[in-house]
Amino acid sequence: MLPYLLGLTAGLSTFAGGLIALRFLRRLDLLLGLSAGLVIGLALLDLLPQALHEAAGLHSTPTIMGALAAGLGLYLLLHRLPAGGQIGRASLIAHSLMDGLGIGLAFQLSSATGWLVAAAVLAHDLADGTNMVALSAADGVPRRARRWLAANAIAPVIGVAIGQAIQVDPAHFSLILAVFAGGFLYIGASELLPRSRDASPGLRSGLASALGLGLMGVLVHLAA
Repeated sequence: MLPYLLGLTAGLSTFAGGLIALRFLRRLDLLLGLSAGLVIGLALLDLLPQALHEAAGLHSTPTIMGALAAGLGLYLLLHRLPAGGQIGRASLIAHSLMDGLGIGLAFQLSSATGWLVAAAVLAHDLADGTNMVALSAADGVPRRARRWLAANAIAPVIGVAIGQAIQVDPAHFSLILAVFAGGFLYIGASELLPRSRDASPGLRSGLASALGLGLMGVLVHLAA
């Protein structure tokens, strides 16, 4: 039951982060800037290092970086589709699903490994909820944020269930992480940062992005 309880806690953390973001939705420029820093930090400081770690002895560094580039290119193409705005939010849900999957798989290895992975997930799930609300607001549909947020909160529990039920090849897992890292780089750099700058051309949104990047760095360090 412990993996499922941790997955539920991760979901509640995501939902809490989203509620906090909804409370301060009027400062959309700062919210978008902060979320941009968090998303870029998540890609560079969490997902990509995890992908390289999982790939040790299985894939070369150029292979992982190629998967990163492929993820960035894939998201670039997906965001050109009519439903492109929904792709970004769906990718956040997929990331939360992967978080839960990581917890479920880690507890198959050992309780100690499971707790370490769970700590890393909980450290950034608060930011995931913020990012979901920010993306919904950026696309001009803040009223839908709660529905997307609820789906995002449920995803880690589903991921834990999948992780407990199946075995995933670490070689494939590392490539999936790298693809997601590329996708989040695109979301942060090409979607959230420009919209934050448009909403507030001054220095404040840039400082908010730097704060988000630094905050994600602190969270990843504390969870390491």
